[in-house]
Amino acid sequence: PRGRALLGLIMALPIAILTAILIKIESKGPIFYRQERVGKNGKIFRVIKFRSMRTDAEKDGKPVWATADDDRVTRVGRVIRKIRVDEIPQFLNIIKGEMSFVGPRPERPHFVEQLAEEISFYEHRHLTAPGLTGWAQIKYPYGASVEDARQKLQYDLYYIKNQSLALDLVIVFETVKTVLFSKGAR
Repeated sequence: PRGRALLGLIMALPIAILTAILIKIESKGPIFYRQERVGKNGKIFRVIKFRSMRTDAEKDGKPVWATADDDRVTRVGRVIRKIRVDEIPQFLNIIKGEMSFVGPRPERPHFVEQLAEEISFYEHRHLTAPGLTGWAQIKYPYGASVEDARQKLQYDLYYIKNQSLALDLVIVFETVKTVLFSKGAR
């Protein structure tokens, strides 16, 4: 996976450079956004993405779920989220061994703690490495509530139980279709 992630990063470099320039032109602040996430076996790591929101998106310091028409998202951010370009830097997380191409999406510790209290078996999703894409991402729309997390967990648990190269290939194929036809991002 690390070699493929490096190859993916190299292939995406022209798009990544253009994205970085557009982010810098549109707003002051960092190009990248780093945030703590929960990985395999509950290990905390820092996911890296292109910044798609204003720098003061969580100015009160409390984690907030993104919503459909989130006013914190910048103009460039809206485009890069729609075509999933904001995810390119996560190839670095894959290279470092913190993530995989396919698996449950890594969630923030604050939300993991909350969701684990409200949803049975929620922490089972940490039995495998988190992924850049996953079964829940292609089967369920973007989630922004406890109920959405409960529904997505069903897909994550299905993936963990039935993990295989064939299922991974289906997920990657469906993800490529989603990226090409710009469905599902917030």
